[in-house]
Amino acid sequence: MPRLPKMTPDKLAPAQAKLYEAITGGVRFKATPGLDMMEPDGTLRGPFNAWLHTPETGEAAQALGVKLRFENTLSGPERETAILTVARHWRSQYEWWAHEQIALKEGMTPEQIAELKAGTGPSGEPALAAIRSFVAELMETGDVTDATYDSTHAFTGDRGMADLVTLAGYYAMISANLNVFRVDVPEGETRPFSD
Repeated sequence: MPRLPKMTPDKLAPAQAKLYEAITGGVRFKATPGLDMMEPDGTLRGPFNAWLHTPETGEAAQALGVKLRFENTLSGPERETAILTVARHWRSQYEWWAHEQIALKEGMTPEQIAELKAGTGPSGEPALAAIRSFVAELMETGDVTDATYDSTHAFTGDRGMADLVTLAGYYAMISANLNVFRVDVPEGETRPFSD
């Protein structure tokens, strides 16, 4: 059961309505057709409902998310590998559910995604495997060794590393919000983590 009340569009204060419009009218909704981020009554799924409760912070969070997802140097599969690795670490039901679908749209295979869920691979994809290892180590220890850094840097370069670390931190924040506020997968969908 969600811990925050759902914010319906007809009951939003002006700052909340502005944020709602920025989220629903922005690139995030346009880039993921078929991934329903809205309930039938217009309330928002994922972290977006929580952001409406604090619209000034929510505006900054959603703007950063747009930059990280759509304006960085990582490829779609690299980005989704990082996000799914964070979701696995946090066992974030909604985050995994949403980004598994996005990863498939970005060209990742079900086998690669299954490997990420198992905490391995993806085999045959050295750049993705390096990113998974990097993000998993970062989540587990709060840092990475020089060897882990260097092996990932070989694929991403300096700008890519800056994008990757910020992306991982951002999705850790998202996963914390989703877990604490008990945001689950939509009704009828299967939860990715059983415990």
